[in-house]
Amino acid sequence: MSYRLTFVAGAVLGYVLGTKAGRERYEQLKRSAQQFAQNPAVRNTAESAAQQGREFADKAYHAVSDKVGDRMPDSVAQRVHALRERTAHGPAEDDWGTSNT
Repeated sequence: MSYRLTFVAGAVLGYVLGTKAGRERYEQLKRSAQQFAQNPAVRNTAESAAQQGREFADKAYHAVSDKVGDRMPDSVAQRVHALRERTAHGPAEDDWGTSNT
């Protein structure tokens, strides 16, 4: 999904930079993007997708760690432990400004 957003953002940026419509068209696109991002349905869908992604990643982590076991290098194990500690200290905001609840 992030690749798709990056592509769309790049396409919009290319259009804005390449268009002869100028500042007025840029402001119109900017307003449209802000309205889209502030739409409750879009925000709810994004938050739902983020939550499902976190749940899937957690399940995948447990499945992999059960199979890998002691074969994981210490440097990787320490990094994973550090990341889990960092996220265990309460909800942080994701890229959409929503909480990780």
